[in-house]
Amino acid sequence: MWRVIAAHWKYLITWLIPLLFLPLPLAVPGKEAQCAYIIILMALLWCTEALPLAVTALLPVVLFPLMGIMESSKVCMEYLKDTNMLFIGGLLVAIAVEHWNLHKRIALRVLLMVGVRPALLMMGFMGVTAFLSMWISNTATTAMMVPIAHAVLQQLHKTELERVAAEQVAVKNGTVNGGFELQEATRPPAYEDVVTVEKENEPINHQQLEQKHQTFSKGLSLAVCYSASIGGIATLTGTTPNLVLKGQMDDLFHQNGNVINFASWFSFAFPTMVLLLVLSWLWLFLIFLGFDFRKNFGCSATESDKQKSNVAYEVIRSEHRALGPMKFSEITILVLFILLVLLWFTREPGFMTGWADLAFDVGGKSYVTDATVVIFIALLLFLIPSEVPSCCSRGRTRKEGQQAAHRAEQTRVPPPLLDWQTVNRKMPWNIVILLGGGFALAKGSEASGLSRWLGSKLTPLQNIPQAAICFLLCLLVAVFTECTSNVATTTLFLPILASMAQAICLNPLYVMLPCTLSSSLAFMLPVATPPNAVVFSYGQLRVIDMVKAGSVLNLLGVLTITLAINTWAFPLFDLGHFPAWANSTSSAHC
Repeated sequence: MWRVIAAHWKYLITWLIPLLFLPLPLAVPGKEAQCAYIIILMALLWCTEALPLAVTALLPVVLFPLMGIMESSKVCMEYLKDTNMLFIGGLLVAIAVEHWNLHKRIALRVLLMVGVRPALLMMGFMGVTAFLSMWISNTATTAMMVPIAHAVLQQLHKTELERVAAEQVAVKNGTVNGGFELQEATRPPAYEDVVTVEKENEPINHQQLEQKHQTFSKGLSLAVCYSASIGGIATLTGTTPNLVLKGQMDDLFHQNGNVINFASWFSFAFPTMVLLLVLSWLWLFLIFLGFDFRKNFGCSATESDKQKSNVAYEVIRSEHRALGPMKFSEITILVLFILLVLLWFTREPGFMTGWADLAFDVGGKSYVTDATVVIFIALLLFLIPSEVPSCCSRGRTRKEGQQAAHRAEQTRVPPPLLDWQTVNRKMPWNIVILLGGGFALAKGSEASGLSRWLGSKLTPLQNIPQAAICFLLCLLVAVFTECTSNVATTTLFLPILASMAQAICLNPLYVMLPCTLSSSLAFMLPVATPPNAVVFSYGQLRVIDMVKAGSVLNLLGVLTITLAINTWAFPLFDLGHFPAWANSTSSAHC
C-alpha cells in the first residue's frame, strides 16, 4: 500500500496542495488572499517539482482570470516580453557558438597557454569555464569541459603509474643508472635494507598515487561546475535569474530609466565574479591540492614531473589539433560575437551618450534595447552562409559513344551559420515559459495589492542595519536555491523584496541585485543546479564531497556579494538614495 502511494507521490501532491490551501481564498476575502494562494501553490509545486517547472509557470494564465485578478489578455502578454526576447536572442548566439565548436577551440587554446601544472591547470579550467559560461549555457559549458579535464587527468595518472612501474622494475632487476651502481658498490652493509624497505612500500605507493589521482579529479570536477555557475553571474544573459531581475524591474518599476542594462550589470557583476572565482580557486586549491605551493605551481619539478606534464600537455594539443584550422564559419561567428558585445556596451554606457540615443532617439526616449541588438545579430546568423560561396567545377560526360554533350553545372549551396532544426533541438523553450510565468506572477502581485500588503507588514525591518538585511537575505536565498530552481527562487523572492524595500525606504536594487546573484550560489547538492548534476554523474564524487566544499563556498559567495553591493555598486547605482522611480503609495513617506 505505502509503496504504491510513494510511487504516485507526484499525483498526490498536485491534488493535495491546492485542496490543502483552498481555505485561504475562501476564508479571507479580497484579491490579496487569492493571489497569495496562487503564489503558495506555485511555490510548492516548483519546490517539489511534482509538475514540470514550465507547466507550473502556466497556472497564472488559468487562475488569474478565474479569480478576477487580471484579464487573460494582459496575463498572456507577460509571457513574451522584451526580456524574453533578450533571452532567446542570447541563446541563439550561444547555440551558434556551440554548433561550430568555437567554444571548444577557445577553451583548448587557453589551456595550452596556461599549462598542466596542478595549480595552474585548475586555474586554467576555472577561468575558461567561467568565461564561456558568461555567454553560453552553464550546463553546455560544463558538459564540454569535464571530459577534457578527465582526459588530461587520466593521462597524468597513467604517466605517473608507468614511471613508478619502470623504477620498480629497474630496482628489482638491478638495471639502474651506472653511476648509482658504482656508488652502491661502496656502500656499507647497513644500506642493504633500503631496497627491502622500498619493496615493502611498493603497494602503498600505488595506493597513494591512486588516492592522489582521485582527490585531484574530485577537485577539478568541482572546479569546473562551480566556475560555470560563478561565470554566469557576470553578464545579463549569462544565467536566467539575471534576466528575471531585469524583467521584474521593468514590470514593477516602469519609470526606472533602464537602470539595469548589459553595461551597468557587467560593471557591477564582472568584478564580483572575478573576486569570487579567485576565492573559489584558493579554497579548492587548499582542500584538494594541499599547502605544497612549490610543487603545485611546478617550481620544484623533477625530470619525471616534467615528462608527465609534457605527455598531458600533448593530450590537450592533440585535441586542439584535431579541430583543424579555423573555418570561415568560426571566424564569422567570432566577429559577430565581438560586434554583439561592443554594441551592448556602447548602446547606453552611462558615462557618455550611446549610439542608440544618437541614432534612434524618439521624443527623448530610445526605442532600441539590448533585445533589439541581440535579435539583429541572431538574424544575421540565419542570413550568412557557413562557407564562402563558390561555384563548383563544370564537367562534361566523357563516356565513349555518348551522342549529346550536356553541360552539367552542379552548385552546392552551403548551409547558413544557424538553421532552425539546430535551434529547435537545442533551445530550452521551457525556460522561456518559466520566465514568462515569473513575470505574470509579479504583475499579479502588483495588480492584486498583495505587494503593498506585504510591504506594510515589513516596515519593522527599518530598524535593522542595511548591510545586515542584505547579508541575511543573501544567505536565505543561497540556502533556498539549493533545494529549488534558481529561476523559481528569484521569481518568488524578487517581488517580495521590492515591496519590502519600498516599505522601509530602501533602494530596491540594494536587496534585489545581491539576492539575484545569490540564487546562483548552488554549490552544495548535486540536484541544486545542472552543472553539479553533470559532474556528479561521472561517479567520482560523493554528496559529502560536494557539501564540504560547497558549504564554505556558499558563505564566501554571500560575503563577496555583500562586499560588492556595499562598495563599487553604491556609486554605480546610487544606492545611497531612494530613487524617484520606486515611489508608490506604500513609500509616500520616503
